[in-house]
Amino acid sequence: MKLPKGPQSPALVQMLQWIFRPMPFMAECAERYGDIFTMQLNGPVVFTCNPQALQQMLTSDTKEFTAPRDWNMVFEPMLGKNSLITVDGEVHRRQRQLLMPPLHGDRMRTYGQVINDVTEQVISQWQIDKPFCVRSAMQAITMRVIMQAVFGLYEGPRAEELETVLATMLNESSPFRVIELYFPALRQDFGPRSSWGRFIRRRQRVHQLLNEEIQERRDNPDESRTDILNLLMAARDEDGQPMTDEELRDELMTLLTAGHETTATALTWALYWIHKSPSVQEKLLAELDNLSDRSDSTSILKLPYLNAVYSETLRIYPVGMLTFPRVVKTPVSLCGYELAPGTVVLGSIYLTHQREDLYPQHQQFKPERFLERQFSPYEFLPFGGGVRRCIGMAFAQFEMKVVLAKILSSWDLALVDHRDVQPKRRGLVTGPDRSIQMVVKSQHQPKSRTLVHPQGDSHNN
Repeated sequence: MKLPKGPQSPALVQMLQWIFRPMPFMAECAERYGDIFTMQLNGPVVFTCNPQALQQMLTSDTKEFTAPRDWNMVFEPMLGKNSLITVDGEVHRRQRQLLMPPLHGDRMRTYGQVINDVTEQVISQWQIDKPFCVRSAMQAITMRVIMQAVFGLYEGPRAEELETVLATMLNESSPFRVIELYFPALRQDFGPRSSWGRFIRRRQRVHQLLNEEIQERRDNPDESRTDILNLLMAARDEDGQPMTDEELRDELMTLLTAGHETTATALTWALYWIHKSPSVQEKLLAELDNLSDRSDSTSILKLPYLNAVYSETLRIYPVGMLTFPRVVKTPVSLCGYELAPGTVVLGSIYLTHQREDLYPQHQQFKPERFLERQFSPYEFLPFGGGVRRCIGMAFAQFEMKVVLAKILSSWDLALVDHRDVQPKRRGLVTGPDRSIQMVVKSQHQPKSRTLVHPQGDSHNN
């Protein structure tokens, strides 16, 4: 059994390439080696962007492939050892079942008003002709939304401090922090001024604040509360067992970090692309202006062109570059290669979304492609797939659409700088390579527009 070909440079050089320029590095490998190749990243790792291979990988969880926690340990310093992302097997299945109800179904409607109100609070502070940083504004919205969804209508010193410390931790995503995550030997606490020392102390403070909140809820139970924390505290597994305090804390940490950072990045990209593409902006505003009730989140979710813009945003520069790792369990054939048990395989979401055979003119922002055809879950997979698919997918989709509809229906915006923005690594995910500044031109006045769509059916992903 032989691994697919890949770059021949020394392993350390490949690792540094992966840390500092992951997307160009993947693209160069795909151009040279095709749909499947091997990188040396603390050991051999097979990458694939072939939809058939991805389908085989992601639908064979627990049979030909497993999704073990070992390869997700890079997330443990931030999220904890009990996080849905860092557990596996039966524990992962149990945690997923307990977390699923608050993030799906009827629960979503209750978040609509929260998202609308928080967005209104943030954007009401924008001033005409005064530039603002899009990412900072989107982070303020998504952080407050997830705080309110997790903790209920939540204000006060503890909430404010939690918001501040978490934002500081997440914004400090320098390449050196990524090196520390990939090379555990470098995680040395040399005091509060050292990189890892700062991180450790902030994490301790966040844990302390979360533990205080959990304890307060234990001491003062209130069954009338319907926020995520209360629902998780009341949830029971098949054996009638609740989550422990440590499990609750790590899942809250996961929801608060993964639940706002990625959505803020995607919203930033969406506003950039909408205002860089006049025809896209015109069609989207026409669709929103034709809504009879622009505060009705159910109607917003069904808008076909808004869904196409949302989908194309997550396609062109996906926030998550990769699926979670899978490990071959029994000998398997993938793209013509026989892979032995123990082989680590990653699906490259970024490369799949850049395939010219799936997405012609893939470097162009063209929402119409999502109206003209329906893509399979292995051709368009911004939230991964299989047993490790992002549990917050429905919440993120809902939040993005409601926030975009609210902003675009309230203000006419413009980019300050029309130069192209490229994606780069931001911690363990991706983000814009520079600050995107926008300016409010005027309050939005709905116009009588004729809404024309290309032929094709829309779909929700």
